[in-house]
Amino acid sequence: MREQSETSDRNFQLILIKPSHYDDDGYVIRWWRAMIPSNSLAALYGIAADCAERRVLGPGVGIDITVIDETNTRVNTSALLRQLKANGNFGMVALVGVQSNQYPRALDIARPFRDAGIPVAMGGFHVSGCLSMLDGHAVGLDECREMGISMFAGEVEGRLDKVLQDAASGTLAPLYNFMNDLPSIEGAAVPFLPKVNVAQTLGLSTSFDAGRGCPYQCSFCTIINVQGRKSRFRTADDVEKLVRMNWAQGIHKFFITDDNFARNKDWEAIFDRLIELREKDGIPLGLMIQVDTLCHKIPNFIEKSKRAGVTRVFIGLENVNPDNLTAAKKNQNKITEYRKMLLAWKAQGIMTLAGYILGFPADTPESIRRDIAIIQHELPLDVIEFFVLTPLPGSEDHQTLFRKGVAMDPDLNIYDVEHVCTEHPKMSKQEWESIYQEAWSLYYSPEHMRTLLRRAVATGVPLARLVKVLVSFATTVPLENVHPLQSGLLRLKHPSERRPDLPRESALVFWPRFIGETISKHLKLGGTIARLAVTAFMISRDNNARTYMDQALTPVGDHEDETLELFTKTAGGQAAVSHIKKVNELTHAHRAG
Repeated sequence: MREQSETSDRNFQLILIKPSHYDDDGYVIRWWRAMIPSNSLAALYGIAADCAERRVLGPGVGIDITVIDETNTRVNTSALLRQLKANGNFGMVALVGVQSNQYPRALDIARPFRDAGIPVAMGGFHVSGCLSMLDGHAVGLDECREMGISMFAGEVEGRLDKVLQDAASGTLAPLYNFMNDLPSIEGAAVPFLPKVNVAQTLGLSTSFDAGRGCPYQCSFCTIINVQGRKSRFRTADDVEKLVRMNWAQGIHKFFITDDNFARNKDWEAIFDRLIELREKDGIPLGLMIQVDTLCHKIPNFIEKSKRAGVTRVFIGLENVNPDNLTAAKKNQNKITEYRKMLLAWKAQGIMTLAGYILGFPADTPESIRRDIAIIQHELPLDVIEFFVLTPLPGSEDHQTLFRKGVAMDPDLNIYDVEHVCTEHPKMSKQEWESIYQEAWSLYYSPEHMRTLLRRAVATGVPLARLVKVLVSFATTVPLENVHPLQSGLLRLKHPSERRPDLPRESALVFWPRFIGETISKHLKLGGTIARLAVTAFMISRDNNARTYMDQALTPVGDHEDETLELFTKTAGGQAAVSHIKKVNELTHAHRAG
């Protein structure tokens, strides 16, 4: 999408590209409609549009903004080079929000632009994380220097003016490093994308961050080392502004990307404003948020989530073994609170999704199978997203291995939390990869999906909405061999989008195979949709559906810890229960005294 400035003597061409990455066959992962909107792209577009409005390049110079999310739009390099040439090459390419797994693809996108003498800048978690946790040459950053790509570390609020002015004058610096000076986002230009870009996502949904930073210390996380451990927030006024901007173009569904919205000190003011927009102004808000496992202890949080329009909540569950959580420094997760928290969301009819990491030190294929079965039987979760524990550049885990000289896979393209990148103390690489693939089929078995649909009817979770999500999470890995969060509707490929170090396939070979694979996949997908739809219909017609009960839906009792495998199958689980009992005994003794 290209947003043109008002009439100017000269227009600077700002091309914003959010790269995708390559699949196992070397082709760019791209869809007709992608699953998740890019908040990095929305944030940078909002800031760039503000720069254009303020004429930061001078009174006679406009800024034309081109927006490309490669997960849903092909990067047509030839057309972009022609666009730049028609404007005297007065412009720049900005590679936005580049994660480690997208870094190789970002370099490949940049190469022809640099060969043509076009300024290119790159920002995102890879550059920022490496500069934050490692030396300035680690993990491929010298490739940027060799190509003359300007690196941007940190956040761009209040800094884009300078970058644009430098690019326009031909003095773009090799590095802009603001990692030690994270800006306030209160009152800053809000994330926004024009509808033509948002329309490339499933469900016409967009995103925004209400806050950045996290106080916790999870060793696998890059957020704390890139966005900082001191939280910064937008105001309720900021959030209302971006909601109204989007509603003006017919968009009312949002993914709030805060790593933990429950720890936003202004959550209630923001929710109250969203409730007002929804209940008084009639904006039919639909929200997905991310929270921690203790959010249910915040008074009114879950109830106000429902009124504000939350329909889905993602919870960083990560594991059900306390020993694994301790090893990852995720001590804030208390397994004794999991059922209380999930049942509280269920009471509001809100769909629950959880992240679950495979490959912690204590994990084995057998323990993972056991833990998945425990989750199925004892936790009222709707959807689980499995991830491979990955030493992402910018995380403490990566820093530790890097400094110790432990071998990690040199191909950054597979640092996508679905490939194995380093050794495990108890599993071979093949065992680890196999149990990751198996985990999806174990959890999304026909039997368990039937149970999930029964629970949905009993707790008021919209059945059709859950069916759509289950279809995606049950089929994406076996059919497309990518994580569901990387998925979308109708996979698209092009022979020209293969990794440069792999041979270009003949069109006579590529296209017939691609068409045949697409037909085969969609026949299988159609079968899954039909089976789930029929199952859901039959369950909805069952007179006893609303009174369905199983172990997971059973209210939390005082002595359930004596029988639940969640607490009895691991030493850490038993210790957690003993600790809770001790605390309760001391509390009761204190009250009695």
